[in-house]
Amino acid sequence: MMKLNDIRKDLKLMNAIDWQMTPEEAVVLYLEWGNNWAHGINLIRSKSDVSHYFVVNNWGKTPIVYLIRRNSEEAVELAEFELPDKLMEVFQKSVAFNKGVYAVEGPVKDWLQKELMN
Repeated sequence: MMKLNDIRKDLKLMNAIDWQMTPEEAVVLYLEWGNNWAHGINLIRSKSDVSHYFVVNNWGKTPIVYLIRRNSEEAVELAEFELPDKLMEVFQKSVAFNKGVYAVEGPVKDWLQKELMN
């Protein structure tokens, strides 16, 4: 499994990251093919259409950030890492400590983009 430093070193992967993709949009785009026109989303034409995006999984004791590679057949976790302690607290408060899988946004997205640009 990749870490932040591994992603940083892979320019092709860095350029492939879709910072606007959310877990919900990925489901609509790749799993609910018949719905795409209603959401104004580009259509997926084949399994070679791929998205790379981050999510925060908050189902465990601490939130874990994953880099996901998704196509119409599968979603693969390419990287995983924890948030810094201060940011972990900010994130958990922002989702009212609810369990779930969340889009990377706000302070988490800002931190992640800064880390990847170093």
